[in-house]
Amino acid sequence: GDLNETFMVGNVDADGRRVVKTAFECLQTALAMVKPGTLYRDLGSKIHKVAAANNCSVVRTYCGHGIGSLFHTAPNVPHYAKNKAKGVMKKGHVFTVEPMINLGAYSDITWGDNWTAVTSDGKRSAQFEHTVLVTKDGCEILTARENEPVMTWDAALLQR
Repeated sequence: GDLNETFMVGNVDADGRRVVKTAFECLQTALAMVKPGTLYRDLGSKIHKVAAANNCSVVRTYCGHGIGSLFHTAPNVPHYAKNKAKGVMKKGHVFTVEPMINLGAYSDITWGDNWTAVTSDGKRSAQFEHTVLVTKDGCEILTARENEPVMTWDAALLQR
């Protein structure tokens, strides 16, 4: 599966703490929606609302994805509002949710190595990601920390 966390290194200013916490809350909010019957596209609307409420934007270039016999496969899980993702969550589906949240514009640029992505305006970005399994009444976070089956904000765990 996929897993990602953003860590704050050193003395991080208020904007830096805001974008990291907002990215965490975006993922936390989306994961609370994961259950049979939820439309994949609906996650993007909720993520967008959380980001916008914190004066942040959501990267549109990348999305969550299914994990099965192929690693990056359907469903596509866009993290922005008004997306056109198809599909309804069903028990047994395994996929990632991985919103990238920016302080400035939502757009990004890929460097010449065809891997490194940066914000188009040079402002900071943060991302949190988990791989989840849809259960009969919610989800199991397959990439959760030991003894932390539900995401809980703790800045001390993310400060270095």
